[in-house]
Amino acid sequence: MQKTNLQFSEPLSAAFQAALSHLSNLDSSPVAATATVGELRKRLSRPLPQEGAPPAQVVRELAASVQGGLLGSTSGGFFGWVIGGSLPAALAADWLSSAWDQNAVLYATSPAAAVVEEIVGGWLKDILGLPASASFALTSGCQMAHMTCLAAARHYLLGHCGWDVEAQGLSGVPRIRILASGQQHGSIQRAVRLLGLGRSQIKTLPTDLVGRVRPEVLERELAGGAASPTIVTLQAGDSSTGACEDFETLIPMAKTRGAWVHVDGAFGLWAAASPKYKHLVKGVEQADSWTTDGHKWLNVPFDCGYAFVAHPEAHRASMCYSAPYFTLNIEARDQMDWTPEWSRRARGFPTYAALRQLGRDGVA
Repeated sequence: MQKTNLQFSEPLSAAFQAALSHLSNLDSSPVAATATVGELRKRLSRPLPQEGAPPAQVVRELAASVQGGLLGSTSGGFFGWVIGGSLPAALAADWLSSAWDQNAVLYATSPAAAVVEEIVGGWLKDILGLPASASFALTSGCQMAHMTCLAAARHYLLGHCGWDVEAQGLSGVPRIRILASGQQHGSIQRAVRLLGLGRSQIKTLPTDLVGRVRPEVLERELAGGAASPTIVTLQAGDSSTGACEDFETLIPMAKTRGAWVHVDGAFGLWAAASPKYKHLVKGVEQADSWTTDGHKWLNVPFDCGYAFVAHPEAHRASMCYSAPYFTLNIEARDQMDWTPEWSRRARGFPTYAALRQLGRDGVA
């Protein structure tokens, strides 16, 4: 035991000192990188040695070599790409997640990770004003959250056409059309591509001056292809203007036509947590699925996204898998039933810590 402690104490101490140095200098350090790509390659690219180096030495040399190549993206002076910083409790919990090294795939592989994730999902739905009955998943970010939600949508819509997409695949499948805001984020397109729905099936809808879908435009498009299974993607917080859709008008309009409504709320969905701003997303809870990021407004370390689905049966059916060697607990939630990942980081711990540190008032 003493030897194990020594093996970890020196490199962890070196990492702790390097982290404190980085964090304490954020306000005075340049926001942009100061090292060129050539300088970084010269420092970091070296012949891989035949023999390894002491762990603490590796950590210290790594910290020194990346100087000037790290953006000040967690400082108060960084305004690019809607990137957040990290709360102290979330950062510390993220370190513990690495030290504990839990595989958050099943309850059996880490009971604590499974229960924390279960609690976090309930807290988030409550804070964001989403249906308590909705299912959820913790993903690596909004990209995989979109994948999760749109896979559920694919299952749901094709199931209503008599097609089991998980069993039958996509060959000969009824085509799903996607009506999307003209300001749609690229991660929506990538999810559509990766799910095999086809980028050509996306019909881009023109928006008004602040980036909102026009109700009359959506109504016309819905009426024009009423026989086709349809996904409508809307935005809570356009990444360029911050605009939120008129959810109270658009969502009922789409659902009357049998469409699945998916909301990209990467950062704007958090308005629901604020008494001052929740009017911006009024009616959003009527959608079929929602996504948002934890590494934006909630300020947990990368990578962390959240997916929510109003139809748990479709969500689980599109993701779940079982094998004879799995150890199952009927009282517990197995994360693998709800996420597209198998082996995965226990990212529920940082979210749990962030929400505990902030409380409702802090999130607002």
